[in-house]
Amino acid sequence: MENLLKVNNLTKKFGGLTAVNDVSLDVNIGEVVGLLGDNGAGKSTLIKMVSGVYKPDEGEIFFNGQRVDFATPRQARDIGIETIYQDLALAENLDVGSNIFLGREILRSYLGGLIHTVDRNKMREEAVKALDRLNIRLDSLTQQVLNLSGGQRQAVAIARSIYWNAKLMIMDEPTAALGVSEQRKVLRLVKTLRDQGVPVILISHNMQDVFAVATRIIVLRRGKKVGERMVNQTTPDEIVSLMVGADEALESSIDLNSTDPD
Repeated sequence: MENLLKVNNLTKKFGGLTAVNDVSLDVNIGEVVGLLGDNGAGKSTLIKMVSGVYKPDEGEIFFNGQRVDFATPRQARDIGIETIYQDLALAENLDVGSNIFLGREILRSYLGGLIHTVDRNKMREEAVKALDRLNIRLDSLTQQVLNLSGGQRQAVAIARSIYWNAKLMIMDEPTAALGVSEQRKVLRLVKTLRDQGVPVILISHNMQDVFAVATRIIVLRRGKKVGERMVNQTTPDEIVSLMVGADEALESSIDLNSTDPD
């Protein structure tokens, strides 16, 4: 596989707390990498360094073979790194086309460029193309995003990223708070991205979701990378052991299996 993202020895500190400690990883074109870890493991801090929100204290980031040093998230997006957080950053009072072009609206000019208006019809036409690429069908593109289901909102956020030429997609808990059928729709979208050559870093607490779509799993614990496994060569039990530590996993197993009321 062709390497797209390479992270070498990233470290990030907040005062006396080391949130990410000497972490290295890579992501190849056409794969889904699950990034797992308990709360406080450093997952969010790590992806925020990759996406330009935080500047690393130590380490290097390479994208498409070139070293990158982002000052803002916009710089990361400009080269094709898109991050979809749990809140999706959608304007719920606007329609689908307006959300896909939010902040980058298509304008029509009149009177030799003296007057400009938003070309909503053109934005809807382009929105259809973005949704078609992901095999997404919505009943109406004129309805407010507020009226869409959770899975449909995820689809709009993904379509927006794809339209603006995302080369790497980072998805933070994309199936959180969704029903089973909606979760399946989102996972199909992740597979579609993978099949179209857009790699995905998938952060999720849902082990079943990760095993359903990921190629590899990287585990963080207390800011450190503690394991990396191919999905077809590991089990959920092993991943949980890496996430919580072997000793703690053993203690949890004993507690769960204990019949002693004391």
